[in-house]
Amino acid sequence: MSNPIPTPASTDAATMAAQICRQIQSIFSHQLPNNLSPPLDVLTTELATLRGRVFVYVVGREGLMMKAFCMRLFHLGLSAHVVGDMTTPPATAGDLLLASAGPGDFSTVSALCRVAKNAGARVVLITAKPDAESEARRCADSVVFVPAQTMADREEDRIAGEVRLPMGSLYEGALFVLFEMVVIKLAEVIGQSPAEMRARHTNLE
Repeated sequence: MSNPIPTPASTDAATMAAQICRQIQSIFSHQLPNNLSPPLDVLTTELATLRGRVFVYVVGREGLMMKAFCMRLFHLGLSAHVVGDMTTPPATAGDLLLASAGPGDFSTVSALCRVAKNAGARVVLITAKPDAESEARRCADSVVFVPAQTMADREEDRIAGEVRLPMGSLYEGALFVLFEMVVIKLAEVIGQSPAEMRARHTNLE
């Protein structure tokens, strides 16, 4: 039988939020392997140099972060699509597939990376396990390394008084922050103002 989770010494919202934010911040100060570039740089470069459409795909809560990112890419003026939507066009040469597999592999992610690759599109894989042996990794033209705990990792014993995100929440939270940073950086690079972005927001709500 598993041990009960210790109750944090301080459960006020500000303290909990600060601990969670520090955990996410630590992801972006992690020492990267020599063969991998910072995630913000990789995504910004891939999207700033894109001449075709961008497609996003992932499952679960990672997928919610990616869908939110796709919305902002559309607001930036990119032709951005969520794989599986009924209006998603086919991927072709010059397009880009952004796929996430925090634990290293999901069967649908690997399958769609293969389809995109065979269609001539570039594939960028976002993952916490860049050395995983998966078809998605083999198809990837570029890898975005987000070194955070995922659903596949064993959770460490918690320390009394410490607030720690459960399961894959740290990876998912890091994705949200990473994507927001990319939006800010990309807007600067391609010259999109807040007013131009707002003008593309739907009025059907």
